[in-house]
Amino acid sequence: MAIPVEYNFRSVINRWTSTLVAILSIAGTVGVFVVMLAMSQGFMATLVSSGSPQNAILIRGGAEGEMMSAILLDQVRVIADAPGVARSESGDPLVSAEVVTIGAFPLLSSGSDANVQIRGTSPAVMGVRPDVKIVDGRFFRSGLTELIVGRNVPTTYEGLRLGSTVEFGGGRWTVVGVFDAGGSSFDSELWCDARVLNQVYKRPENVFQSVTVRLASTQAFDEFKDAVTADPQLTVDVFREAAYYAEQSRLVSTIIRVLGFLVAAVMAVGAVFAALNTMYSAVTARSSEIGTLKALGFGPGSIVTSFLAESVIIALIGGAVGCLAALPFNGFTTGTMNWSSFSYLAFSFRVTPAILAGGMVFSILMGVIGGLPPAVRAARLPVVVVLREM
Repeated sequence: MAIPVEYNFRSVINRWTSTLVAILSIAGTVGVFVVMLAMSQGFMATLVSSGSPQNAILIRGGAEGEMMSAILLDQVRVIADAPGVARSESGDPLVSAEVVTIGAFPLLSSGSDANVQIRGTSPAVMGVRPDVKIVDGRFFRSGLTELIVGRNVPTTYEGLRLGSTVEFGGGRWTVVGVFDAGGSSFDSELWCDARVLNQVYKRPENVFQSVTVRLASTQAFDEFKDAVTADPQLTVDVFREAAYYAEQSRLVSTIIRVLGFLVAAVMAVGAVFAALNTMYSAVTARSSEIGTLKALGFGPGSIVTSFLAESVIIALIGGAVGCLAALPFNGFTTGTMNWSSFSYLAFSFRVTPAILAGGMVFSILMGVIGGLPPAVRAARLPVVVVLREM
């Protein structure tokens, strides 16, 4: 025979002061847990969205990323002639050989310098990445020290607004356009002509860090990869662009998640003790009720289930409050160092339904841990002793 759930709800309301302490403890823990996961999810999503399912990226064989890679111009030409490469209306292969470096620019928020990724591209880059759109100004002209900047750049750094002139690498550059890359990591980058970037930094003009290729279709990847890896002139690793950026995000997103779990675990200890205290107090205050329930025929299993349900109800309320408190962080923009590229990356928190569900599961877990020992104690109270004390 089960004890009605209404009994538990009335008990929660009657003991609202001690219940409130447990609810707030659980809410704070769940809120931190959700926010940290939202930060990790936002960082990962920003990098992963940089990759198109119809693009492939090539770096030197064995290199861990673009910064450690080098591909020669002759190799770029072989790659451009490989099967599966899409072509423009004029028949040119949609291939962008790119140079990647970093420059230090002052943050608007603090004035301190932060590394910005500077990407030298080919004129074909807008065809290779058709989702990137110029939203203000124009595209840079080949052969000139002109920049286009991602939409996050003007609001993050000093001196990089449309029309501004900035000096770095020994050159004087003019910002001629702002582009929108759909919330990807490119929105935090500066783009310019790859050959000009090599010249300004006094690098070999025919050496690039990576090559990004627009494929004829998403299904053309295997054909393209097989042809490139089989060519003896090439020693490159070939990735789907989305998979490459997902791997690049793994280190930082893992660090954020681990820190989030550690902080949440420490706070969860306090929340569990608050729940234990609340439920133990309930057992002490309601010993006569427990004795009456046993006298009416409710067994130990029903007592345990009832008290455990009460603890879970408190935890669910706390979890819901914590999730609601975390919702305003959705879309909040911040930035951190991307250790794969050694550059500062702006990204937005992403509070997803899956993360909210995880927060609720976490709250239930705390409720079970905090409610089980008091529930077992309630079930073990001797009915004769309890009724004698009434």
